[in-house]
Amino acid sequence: MTSHHPPSSRRPALVIRQEERAGAATDLERSVELLRAVADGTVVQPRVVRVYTPEPTVAMSRRESRLPGFETARRASADRGFAPVVRPTGGRAVAYDETCIVFDVVVREDAGAIDQALFFREVGGALAAAMRGLGVDARVGDVPGEYCPGEFSVNARGAVKLIGTSQRAVRGARLLSGMLPLEGVDRFTDVLLVVNAALELDWDPSTFGTLATEVPHMPREMVESALIAALAGG
Repeated sequence: MTSHHPPSSRRPALVIRQEERAGAATDLERSVELLRAVADGTVVQPRVVRVYTPEPTVAMSRRESRLPGFETARRASADRGFAPVVRPTGGRAVAYDETCIVFDVVVREDAGAIDQALFFREVGGALAAAMRGLGVDARVGDVPGEYCPGEFSVNARGAVKLIGTSQRAVRGARLLSGMLPLEGVDRFTDVLLVVNAALELDWDPSTFGTLATEVPHMPREMVESALIAALAGG
């Protein structure tokens, strides 16, 4: 794991570019560890940004873990080579693998000082601006029928979802996590079709977008750097 501090930022941040592959469950555990470390002051920076390359994962929410079809959804995920996990943030099922970038941004928060919707809007706007800087017609807003629907998703052309985000707060800090696909999405739509069917949740697989469709052959490192700059406030 490597880290550095952006040399010029009005909001100093600790940036972690996780290089090792840790596994689906461990990756999500690290998100919670960062959240608690910022909350209790172990990490002194008021904002932490982490990006990493994930293992094939279907991340479902705690709410979904209580639905009658959850065990069926877990088995379907595993059968298709995706580790089924329950993520610490909200939302609905999302699928990703090593062709995606997953990110966390954790901010210190004094007793309810950060409004959840405002934080979604702030980060969504920054991410959309970063995507536009890469040449994407990116906007903030949900696409009807998208996976893990949310009004602060980042979409392309108003037609496909590119980035979804979800949150969790503890006393003293707030975590926002998200994912951006870079290549093909057929594998993701395949597994989400069976997962959402098991959970009895509707969605339209044609709304699952990827950067490769919008801006082909964009180097991964360039995309990571753009996301980090946006999330770190630089």
